[in-house]
Amino acid sequence: MRSGTIRGWAFVHKWTSLISTAFLLMLCITGLPLIFHDEIDAALNPEEWQAANPEGPRLTLDEILDIALANRSGEVPVYMSFDTERPVVNVTTAPSATASVSEMHFASFDVTSGDLVPPAAKGETVMDFILRLHTDMFLELPGTLFLGFMGLLLVAAIVSGVVLYAPFMRKLNFGVLRTEQSSRVKWLDYHNLLGIVATGWLLVVGLTGVINTLEAPILDAWRDTALADLIDDLASDEIATATASLDAAVNHARTQAPDMELQFVAFPGTDFSTRRHYAIFFHGASPATERIITPVLVDATSGASSGLRDMPWFVQALSLSRPLHFGDYGGLLLKLIWALLDIATIIILGTGLYLWVAKKQTGSVKSARPVAAKSA
Repeated sequence: MRSGTIRGWAFVHKWTSLISTAFLLMLCITGLPLIFHDEIDAALNPEEWQAANPEGPRLTLDEILDIALANRSGEVPVYMSFDTERPVVNVTTAPSATASVSEMHFASFDVTSGDLVPPAAKGETVMDFILRLHTDMFLELPGTLFLGFMGLLLVAAIVSGVVLYAPFMRKLNFGVLRTEQSSRVKWLDYHNLLGIVATGWLLVVGLTGVINTLEAPILDAWRDTALADLIDDLASDEIATATASLDAAVNHARTQAPDMELQFVAFPGTDFSTRRHYAIFFHGASPATERIITPVLVDATSGASSGLRDMPWFVQALSLSRPLHFGDYGGLLLKLIWALLDIATIIILGTGLYLWVAKKQTGSVKSARPVAAKSA
């Protein structure tokens, strides 16, 4: 590789690293507890609620929906979701199907009794605060997109670092640690070794992080294009009144996705459905496919199915990137590996910053020597 090319890659590596280091350190530090968010939430907020009749019969979805609407007079249902670990159904209502998120009301119901289930925690929890800081720095979409740009800089720093590693190690053995030399040389070797070992993981986490920051634009694109194509020529401009049984609609949808599990229902007129359909979403039943989401559309007035619809590739990529980013695929062992690699990344970022400061200081000393010699 020519010296000019090496200098060009070194320039890219230096400035992409320096610009993003502070924010990447924040993401790594906040990301470490988020890897264990389920375990931390369980420890900080121990489960106290118990179902009224654990062994008793379950209420139907129509009965739960009637109870939810009776508690919110004048409102309409917009979403219904299902707790995977408790006999609980969550119902979101609003003044209208097109109401803003701030106008929506979320409530959970015991399917063995119809009683309201108290929230797991009051107010914002510690993990909620850390998650907001990690995802958007409390700046909402602008903050999210900014962190996505930092993720792109991370990818550029990784690629340029890999390119530079070969010429740097040309006269050295792979993984050598020159601990007997100066502190700067020693930390340079640690920086290079950890960087090249963690390259694959850093690329995965960096790229999935960038995809996650594009969640809002991706979902908007799906609603505005792919979902719009699901509305046939007979669709009315008015939002249909849901008269078909929700239980019957869900049971009919199950026949379209027999090997999948029910995730949530979007009612007519909402962002995730059409003006005339229940959009009934299912996800895969295995750890490898549980993030693959597939909707089935059922006419809300007649109960007739419009068939199973595959999600666009970009929405599937978003669904897969969320758990992969935090190591949620392989249980506690994978989370521990993710945590070790996260700590290694913190060391890489810290040593990179140290090496830059040390080089600046060394350069300052060298430039000052001729001046001191001339004065003498």
